[in-house]
This record gives sequence, structure tokens and C-alpha cells, in this order.
Amino acid sequence: MNKKKILTTIIVTFLVLAALVGALVIYDRQGGGDRADDITLEDAQALVDETFDSLPLQVIAGLQYPNDYIIENSSVTVKELSYGHGKTITLVCDYETIDAFAVYSAHKDEIWTKILDKYTDKDVSTKISLALRSLMMGYLQDEAEVKRGEIELLLCQTVDGFRLYLSDATVNTCLGSVLSIHEDIENTTVTADGVDISRYANFRNAFIGLFGLANYDSERPDTSGPVTRMWNEFCADFHKNFIKDARWQYLTEGLWTTLKMTAGAILLGVVIGFLVAVIRATYLKTKKLLPLDLVCRLYLTVIRGTPLMVQLLIIYFVLLLPIGIPKFWAAILCFGFNSGAYVAEIIRGGIMAVDEGQSEAGRSLGFNYVQTMVFIVIPQAFKSTLPALANEFIVLLKESSVAFYIGVADLTQGGLKIRSLTYSDFLPLIAVALIYLVVVVILTNLVSLLERRLRKSDR
Repeated sequence: MNKKKILTTIIVTFLVLAALVGALVIYDRQGGGDRADDITLEDAQALVDETFDSLPLQVIAGLQYPNDYIIENSSVTVKELSYGHGKTITLVCDYETIDAFAVYSAHKDEIWTKILDKYTDKDVSTKISLALRSLMMGYLQDEAEVKRGEIELLLCQTVDGFRLYLSDATVNTCLGSVLSIHEDIENTTVTADGVDISRYANFRNAFIGLFGLANYDSERPDTSGPVTRMWNEFCADFHKNFIKDARWQYLTEGLWTTLKMTAGAILLGVVIGFLVAVIRATYLKTKKLLPLDLVCRLYLTVIRGTPLMVQLLIIYFVLLLPIGIPKFWAAILCFGFNSGAYVAEIIRGGIMAVDEGQSEAGRSLGFNYVQTMVFIVIPQAFKSTLPALANEFIVLLKESSVAFYIGVADLTQGGLKIRSLTYSDFLPLIAVALIYLVVVVILTNLVSLLERRLRKSDR
């Protein structure tokens, strides 16, 4: 009955949350589809002028470059506006500019020849840029023809106010096909003595810098409501961190490494822990094996008294790296020896908790000490220590995350790799935490199943 109540509560809670989220999304989308606030032609014109005036990218302050000259000789005049869906306004404009691309195309080969005859790629890029500027400015001032036409611009109302959306096509049309110049420069191949000099950074960057633009982003502004905008940002961040370039593989490969490393450490830890526990319990019960008991106590003191990360660094960099042991196996050895100390005390506690009468019953049946331990004491100790052992294995799984300190490409390292590529902290680290959580929950449930099976065998 309690299970049914818990399940019903979970289902009801999920349905209520789903309904609440759905209502928020519907309300948000309705709000995002409202008409944009009113704006006058004068205000729209001022925003257009401000946006285009902010585009020039100066290489050397005080000198006029081709990009400045193009924008100075370009104008966009707003004639009318119409309100659209999703807080957008369409501006119908007349534009006037100079045909910079035609001038560039007519003199491109001549410019390259003059520059290559005078400079090499070892020359300072500023010298090359100034020489290119002088040539190009002269051609533009003498030969550039005026282009006129009509164009529609999109004004978007965001949470930060109105923003003019400048697509690549819009910029190219209104500013003398400057982006076509960029593309042509990137695809230009000029050779001298069989060497593709135009691919050298100083030449190419200097030429592109003549027509560089600042404060320009071709991504359309988000005019949706706050909830939808947060979802869109989350989706974009998710794609950047996991989908793009298949970066999710860093996590899957790291998880596989973590599971293998943990499994190896658990096996080693159980073997070591069992041997140490038997030696310690035998000494406490019979006062035999004193030398081995002293070694085991020293091992337990050192392992439990020093941090795991320090042990890992010492084992790998001091002991194993000089003899060529791979970092993966070094991590397994370190975690195995560390876990073995805790497993030993858990098992020893379980053995010592078994009533002494059980050992006496075994001897009365003709069992020797070893047979009594194997067939009577240890099976009972295993049942009582199983929860503690499972907890130790879960702790070991989580503690294995420090393996990235020696360069093991585990799950944590996979998350940090994604973080270093995307400069995003939230999603990569949350993903690592969630994966660890899921694995721990699965292990916990498996242990619970095993405990139930053991209880059935008792009955």
C-alpha cells in the first residue's frame, strides 16, 4: 500500500509540473508573438545610422581605411515601416553605396603584384597593411561608382530593446559588396617562384583588415519570451557542448574508462582486503601470524592516514612512471590498494561480529580452523558486511575521478575536455555529475536486489 501511495504521489507531481511548464510555455509563446512596441520613422532612422556607423574596424587610428571610406559613402534611408509577427518590424529603405567589389576585382592582380615585388612575409604586417591601404584608397576614390536601390531591413525588439538585424546579404548589399571582397581574398591564390605567398598570414590578414567590420553579428536576435529564450539558449548550449563535433564521445569513452578502472580496483581491493582481514582476525582470535599482522597494521595506517590523491601521485610519478607502467594501470593499482585497506576493516569487523559459538559449533562438527572460517564464519560475515562493502565500492567509483590528475582519460577528464573546448562550465560538469549519479543509483539498486535474495535464503 505504501508503494502505491508513493507511486501515485510521483505521478501526480509529475503531471502537475508538466501542466505548469506547458502553461508557462504557451503563455511565453503568446507573449513572444505580440506586436512590437511603436517606434517612429525618426527613431528607426537613428537606430539604422547608429548601427552602420559602428561597423568600421580601424587598424591604425587617425587613418582612413577602405572600410571607413565605404561606410562614409554609403547611406540607408528609412521610408516606411510595417509591424510583423514576433516583435519584429520591417523597414523599407533606400540605400546608396559605392561598388567597392568592382574596383577591387579590377585591380586585384595589380595590387598583389606590387605588394609581392616590394615585401615578403617576413616584413611587419603593419607595413604591408599601410601599403595596401594606400593603393586601395587611391583606386576607390578615383574609380568607385555609385550603386542605388531599395532594401528591406528587419528591426527586432529584444529584452534589451530594439536591435537591427544585419544579415550577410544585407551588409553586402548596403556596403559595396564588402563581404564578397572578404570571400574573394580567402579564395585567392597568388604564387611567386612556385610558392603560394597569398596564403601567408601577414599578406592575407593585412588585405582582409582593409575591409574589416566590427560590432557585426549575422545571427538573428531572439525576440521570444523569457521562457522560450532560456530554452533556446539551453538547446544551443547543449548542441555546442555535446552534439557539435560529437563531443559526447568524450563522456562515453571516459565513462567506459572509469568503469574498467573501478572494476579492476574493486577486484584488487577485495583480494587485498580479504587477505588482510583474515590475517588480522586470525591474530586477534589465535594470536598467531604476528609478523604478518604487523605488516597489515602498517599498511592500514599508511593507506588510511594519507589522502588518496597524494597516494596516486606518489605511486605513478615516483614509483611506476620511471619503470614505464601506463597511467591507467597505475590508477588501478593505487585505487585497489586504497580500497583494500577499507575493505579489510569492513570484512574484519564482520568476522569479529560473528558469535564465537559458531566457531565452536564448527569445531564440534570436526572442522579445523580454516574450514570453520570458510564454511561458517565468512559466509555470515559477508551478509552482515554487504551494505558496507557496497558503499565502499560506490565511494571508490566516485573517488576514481581524481585519476585525471595523472592524465587518465576518465569521465571527469572527458567533462573537463569539453569544458576546455567550449568555455562552458555548467553543462559539461552537470553532465559528469548526472552520469555518476545514474551509475551509483544503478549499483545501489543491484545491491538491494542482492540483499533481498540473501534474506530469502535465510527464510
